[in-house]
Amino acid sequence: MATKTAAPPHEQIGRVGQRCQVVIPREMLENLNLRAGDLVAFAKRANGVLITPKRAVDPDDVVTPGEALRLRRSLKQTRAGKTRPWSQIKHEMGL
Repeated sequence: MATKTAAPPHEQIGRVGQRCQVVIPREMLENLNLRAGDLVAFAKRANGVLITPKRAVDPDDVVTPGEALRLRRSLKQTRAGKTRPWSQIKHEMGL
């Protein structure tokens, strides 16, 4: 039977479940802004394991420098009122 041991004040205890899942204490999850489904990286260290939050970035969601430039220009034009409704553009193109 497992016995509870007192942890130092800066340390919190989690549990390894039957499926080798590790339960991270709620306070740590909130401090790290982690939610169910978020990614974490594991790194073996001499005295244990380091768990680090990872933010996955979808390569399709990254804006290239050229796209960012076009976006800034279009936002500038929109703010200056230099826009037309799509229906007007389609009409002019004969669509």
